[in-house]
Amino acid sequence: MHVAIIGNGIAGVTAARWLRKLDASVRITLISAETEYFFSRTALMYVYMGHMRFEDIIPYEPFFWEKNRIDLLQAYVERVDTPTKTLHLANGKHLAYDKLVLATGSYWNKFGWPGQDLERVRGMVSAQDLAYLEAHTAEIKAAVVVGGGLIGIELAEMLHSRHIPVSLLIREKSYWNNALPPEESRMVSRHIRSRGIDLREETELDTIHDDGTGAAGAITTKGGERIECQFVGLTAGVSPNVAFLRGTEGLELGRGIKVNDYLETSVPDVYAIGDCAEVLDPKPGRRGVEAIWYTGRMMGETVAYNILGTKVGYDPGVWFNSAKFLDLEYQVYGEVPAGGRDGLATLYWEHPDGEKAVRINYEAADGTIRGFNLMGIRYRHEVCEKWIKEGKHVEEVLQQLGMANFDPEFYEQYEAEVVALYNQQTGKKLQLRQERSLSAALRYLGFGQRKPRAFVKPE
Repeated sequence: MHVAIIGNGIAGVTAARWLRKLDASVRITLISAETEYFFSRTALMYVYMGHMRFEDIIPYEPFFWEKNRIDLLQAYVERVDTPTKTLHLANGKHLAYDKLVLATGSYWNKFGWPGQDLERVRGMVSAQDLAYLEAHTAEIKAAVVVGGGLIGIELAEMLHSRHIPVSLLIREKSYWNNALPPEESRMVSRHIRSRGIDLREETELDTIHDDGTGAAGAITTKGGERIECQFVGLTAGVSPNVAFLRGTEGLELGRGIKVNDYLETSVPDVYAIGDCAEVLDPKPGRRGVEAIWYTGRMMGETVAYNILGTKVGYDPGVWFNSAKFLDLEYQVYGEVPAGGRDGLATLYWEHPDGEKAVRINYEAADGTIRGFNLMGIRYRHEVCEKWIKEGKHVEEVLQQLGMANFDPEFYEQYEAEVVALYNQQTGKKLQLRQERSLSAALRYLGFGQRKPRAFVKPE
């Protein structure tokens, strides 16, 4: 059996690795027009900032692919012929497959802004985007980044690291307030400004102006303000990379490639995973399209089982994410909606310095723990996830909160303050148990009692 995988990002590479792990005989071809080898996309910013070289963000040595008998093909797929199971490549060649995995990722959005196709206007998603920015950096005296979220702040930080003045335009009242609760969103806004980036809230791009050479020279906002700049970063979200698949016989597309719980598309023997996949019936609290690193990895493992005939339903589990807003670390586990919801109570503690916070969400009716939001403080993913999965009561969690502390030996601890705030608000007299060691967390998680499990469990 020949499995062709289009896309060598985390989803496609994980699928290839698990196919080989589960079956020694399957033929695997991993196709990408972006780069010869898989690289860590989340680390692109550190290459530009000088913290790493590009070769440092390539996780596997070149011999890895030959050793594991995974064929690499650097080519652009122009068309998928599903009736004949043939891929048509831009170089005029063809590739036949028995089963196909679409792991084509996403691309940065354009919304029809005048001037959006000028030179020195670019997003930041691919290796090519990084190379383009590097090639034009010497021309940039000032830059504008359009759009918030995680990519927007990363691009702003990249430019800022080269001492390029950056104006960051967001249409919201505070940074990423469609994902962060109000207090955390305002904290991020304060932090961005404190690091010397010109954050413009409630400001939208209207036009990108030509400098007379076919390149960006300035922008105007919808409020009529003109900002001189020689680079415009478009970071107003991403969309599934599926344009080349429109018209593919039998393939059902929505925002992405529609898949069922087994990551099967509407075409037999064709699967979709990662940013380009749109789950038809997502789990409660999850979205059909989730452009998240870890979900791509989980989909890659899941699809390998299904291709080889072992039925495994895709289950992303408890929601989590982590990132950095410049120097401010962020983690979220479970249910932390930006606008809250009826019946969801929240305990929010913020440090007086305004750059550390802990939010714990729980059901007001019965105290069942639902989610954690951390700013400037690290909590252990496995511990928080276990509390949520087991439906622990908020008061039991608070008494054991020290166990979630990521590194109590080297970092300051604030769990006592969080518990004290809960007591103040409720009149309770909870006491924090002093179980802050790594060994306590490992004992709680059962390490040493069972073997680590894979992401998926065959049905």
